[in-house]
Amino acid sequence: MTKTPVTAPLLDARALNRATLDRQLLLRRSSLSARDAVEHLLGLQAQNVKPPYYALAARLDGFTPQELSGLMERRDVVRIVTMRSTIHTHTADDCLTLRPLVQAARDRELGGFRKGLEGVDLDRLAVRARHLVEDGPRTMKELREALLTEWPDADPQALAVAARCRLPLVQVTPRGLWGRSGQVALTTAEHWLGRPARAVPEPGPTVLRYLAAFGPASVKDMQTWAGLTRLRDAFERLRPRLLTFRDERGVELFDLPDAPRPDPATPAPPRFLPEFDNLLLSHADRTRVVPPAHRGRSWQGNQAYSTLLVDGFLAGVWRLEETALVVEPFGTLGRARREEVAAEGERMLRVMHPGESYDIRFGTVVRR
Repeated sequence: MTKTPVTAPLLDARALNRATLDRQLLLRRSSLSARDAVEHLLGLQAQNVKPPYYALAARLDGFTPQELSGLMERRDVVRIVTMRSTIHTHTADDCLTLRPLVQAARDRELGGFRKGLEGVDLDRLAVRARHLVEDGPRTMKELREALLTEWPDADPQALAVAARCRLPLVQVTPRGLWGRSGQVALTTAEHWLGRPARAVPEPGPTVLRYLAAFGPASVKDMQTWAGLTRLRDAFERLRPRLLTFRDERGVELFDLPDAPRPDPATPAPPRFLPEFDNLLLSHADRTRVVPPAHRGRSWQGNQAYSTLLVDGFLAGVWRLEETALVVEPFGTLGRARREEVAAEGERMLRVMHPGESYDIRFGTVVRR
């Protein structure tokens, strides 16, 4: 990490917290449409179907799940593997731009499957896989089996991963729609959207958008978000247009001159976030949202928990049971805080599950 001179303005964890919450639409709810919010946030983590819906419910005023579901049905947004080799919900435009930007990371990912791909011509595989999925959406199992007929000695899983890495494969609907079910079936983004992907873009414009949604931030922060390396040059080219700060460790942070940096004393209401929300995953240093004492407490093994913010910071986890919203704080909440959390929980339930009846229950404090 690059250290910046001590003369650069200092932003402590609370100042960074409030700035990031503001840009993440979590300091106050936004009137943006679902589509514009997905674009502003550069996509929503979508390893499972429901998290993008809960992510927008926490951020937008007037949001309904049907709004995002309709965008997906109209192919205005799609589900595709992009940042950090994880599935994201992106606008159609960003799907065709951001996927080429992170293609180098997908190429590196293939290195871990080299042994299972001995003797496989990856260019030929990409052509064959494209023909298969554009002829009709294929499940990963169907794709593996079809590719195995041409490369019978290869590892079946490695063949499917190679297709996913080499091609921009989107999950077609009804997968991802609210209140509907559907197995994962894939085709290319170009085929699904009816237009070609962009050439690999110069990263500068995405750096500016990242700062608008996640800044102030270091070079390493953005590299963590994107799963890319070697972004220093892009930041240096933009340096004349940016402001620089330092965090409490002396790490240089970049920011847009006109981006909001609220007073650290600005109140931050409670927010219910889904598992793997990008707020918690998009910085190398997560202390702006995750207090050091709570590091690693939002997941256990491969299980990620939906998270609760109190005063802007990770403060607990939550889950929906059959008849109750169960909130498990990491520490004791005073009466006023509990009332605020309960009120926010009631609001979330009205948005996401209108007409259904849930109790709100504070469960046993989660300990580690």
